[in-house]
Amino acid sequence: MATNKAADTSQTNSGSLRSKGFKVYEVSRTDTPTHVHDRRDYYKIVLVTGDMVIHYGDQSIATDGTFLFFANPHVPHTVVHRSKERKGYACLFTEAFIVNRERKELLQKSPLFRFDGIAVIPVNNEQAVFLTGLYQKMIAVHSDDDYPFRKELLKSCVELIIHEALRIQPQKGMKEKNAATRITSLFLELLERQFPIEDTKAPLTLRTAQDFATALSVHVNYLNRSVKTVTAKPTSVHIAERIIAEAKALLQHTDWSIADIAYSLGFEYPTYFNNFFKRMTSLTPKSLRKHKV
Repeated sequence: MATNKAADTSQTNSGSLRSKGFKVYEVSRTDTPTHVHDRRDYYKIVLVTGDMVIHYGDQSIATDGTFLFFANPHVPHTVVHRSKERKGYACLFTEAFIVNRERKELLQKSPLFRFDGIAVIPVNNEQAVFLTGLYQKMIAVHSDDDYPFRKELLKSCVELIIHEALRIQPQKGMKEKNAATRITSLFLELLERQFPIEDTKAPLTLRTAQDFATALSVHVNYLNRSVKTVTAKPTSVHIAERIIAEAKALLQHTDWSIADIAYSLGFEYPTYFNNFFKRMTSLTPKSLRKHKV
């Protein structure tokens, strides 16, 4: 289904983000599009004034006013604009852009990384003025190719925005039962978002419980315990069953070679895939394809 996307967010596909790992721009639109997050390699911090509903993971957050929005690339989100006007700023950056260890630790404690954090933080006029100044400074510095410490200054501005967000609204822990339900929901969404596999050159990247735990910034034991409690099935079983389902679909509905299917599903060698498939189905990939309906 085709979806209109805001022109201000389409700028994220430019060469700046790809080549430098960072982009900052002003948001200003007067139409009412729905923006569906379709990239998995950058983080986003938005300061915006408008009336909209943000669907983030398993949350739906209605907001009307000025707020900060933190988007994690591993958590799917959709923004539905309910008014014709919005204004503000957005900065996007890759994980590689934040290379400093202390900054990574800061991000992991912020709403940007935490699955159970508060992704939307309302700000008052005084806070909005301070944050607007940071974004305007980033816009000015980002275009100044002659300043030798540009990258460090941009990182410092991002760090200040995160600190301000934590100061405005410290993240509060959730009850264990609710947290387990949410992390399980996000795990299942992340798992499903990897499919269908449509290109042999874009293989599966999240294949183990540790991969998903890292993406969600939680300990793998906590993820495993939560998923088992909520679904009565281990994390590894969910992953294996979904990979097998995709493998069957690729074997039956594409002309890809078994080796290509193995690589696209993240297996290092076709032999590993054959052994996995036979263990899960009691069939070999070749025999399933031969007897497909």
